[in-house]
Amino acid sequence: MARATDQHGVELTAACRGALDRYDEAVAELLHYGPAMLRLPEEAYQEDERCPMVNVLRTYLCLLTTEPCYVDDGRKLIEDFRARVPEDGLLPRERAHVAAVDALVEGDMVGTARILRELTREYPRDVLALFVGHNIDYFTGDALSLRDRVAEVLPAWSADDPLYGPVLGMYAFGLEEAGDYRRSEEVGLRALALDPKDVWAIHAVVHDYEMQARFGEGVHFFEQRMDDWADNNYFKVHNWWHYALYNLEAGNLATVLDVYDRRIFVEPALTVSVKMCDASALLWRLLLDGIDQTERWQPLAEVWERLVGSPCYAFNDMHAAMAFVGAGDVARAERLVRDRERWLAERHPGVTNYGMTARIGLPVCRSIVAFGKGAYREAVEQLMPIRHNLNEFGGSHAQRDAVQRTLLEAALRSGSLDVAELLLGERMAARPESPYNWLKQGELERARGEESAAADAAARAGTLVRASGLPAAA
Repeated sequence: MARATDQHGVELTAACRGALDRYDEAVAELLHYGPAMLRLPEEAYQEDERCPMVNVLRTYLCLLTTEPCYVDDGRKLIEDFRARVPEDGLLPRERAHVAAVDALVEGDMVGTARILRELTREYPRDVLALFVGHNIDYFTGDALSLRDRVAEVLPAWSADDPLYGPVLGMYAFGLEEAGDYRRSEEVGLRALALDPKDVWAIHAVVHDYEMQARFGEGVHFFEQRMDDWADNNYFKVHNWWHYALYNLEAGNLATVLDVYDRRIFVEPALTVSVKMCDASALLWRLLLDGIDQTERWQPLAEVWERLVGSPCYAFNDMHAAMAFVGAGDVARAERLVRDRERWLAERHPGVTNYGMTARIGLPVCRSIVAFGKGAYREAVEQLMPIRHNLNEFGGSHAQRDAVQRTLLEAALRSGSLDVAELLLGERMAARPESPYNWLKQGELERARGEESAAADAAARAGTLVRASGLPAAA
């Protein structure tokens, strides 16, 4: 095999130019979540089945799904590669990637993240290592690494690089998760000026708006860029979820349900856990608000029944539990909890999901079951000790807000008004312009018998919705 360099000047081994070209195209497509991100690696493999980076890329694509069946596929892919290509024939960077894959196959997300961080420090233009590491940081909820992993490599990149926009898009998301919304928005918009099709940069900016309750701006931002994100990419479902959240904040239930039916709970997303998390999280917010969606919960629960047969990622388990409870099948959610308890009773050294499940996943699932049974005080007891540690089982601040809302609603329904006051104080300090927060403040005041204060809070929520510039809810 001959030595060559990829489009960023990073050395790798490949038997022919065709394999290298397809590999470069595949990586670029991956950073854009483009429609060819699955096809191009297979074409590169057909060109050169021994190319280490092509094999690594194919395996990463399986492992990043957080799906048990695809993890098994990834394990077979890397085992087959090892059988064909001896390790002593690999370049040091390629050996490090194989080591990262090996760790991820065994469930060691933390170890994978560490190997890839070392890789990008030595090879700051290894954009595949950067992308995969960034995703692992998201899966493990490591906000500082989401930011700093990318910050470390930025000096090696410039606006002349075709993928500089997506690199900035990753940095923007890291800044947002680390709480620097002003700087994140600035970097995200710069990334989009360089590359308007960077759906991850779009995602970073809409997170900024979400975290600041700038829901009117969020809707307008999305609608102005509809051609760049709404279709023809593998990330569209999640961005549509954000669009639905903005409309939920504004009280536009008809739009929320239309997005759910036409953009979220659709083929082929029904076979992918990370996309069905969006479906569960959206309907769960409606359930917390007392809006019955049984006819939508039932088919979603059937999908989740097929997706969570074995433990893989605790964050997915939470969304499965939501679906089972939402569909009225609390017993199925309880079986999921018992299954994970049995799994924890065994030894799983080095498996990151083991700690995630023990510390966060199981308490959250138990709280969802308790909520579904009307045991609201129990739900509060499960969530209060871990509410500041939810990042440990991954996701973003916006996604984990479903858990925080569950805690707040359980506190209100159980009459734990001191807890509700504390939680609302925190929410108001972070997002004083959120109509949801003011509506909940009104519920708290009403529970205390303060009807005038409750009316004032409801009026404030209405004022904020009108100020957003969005059409009034029907």
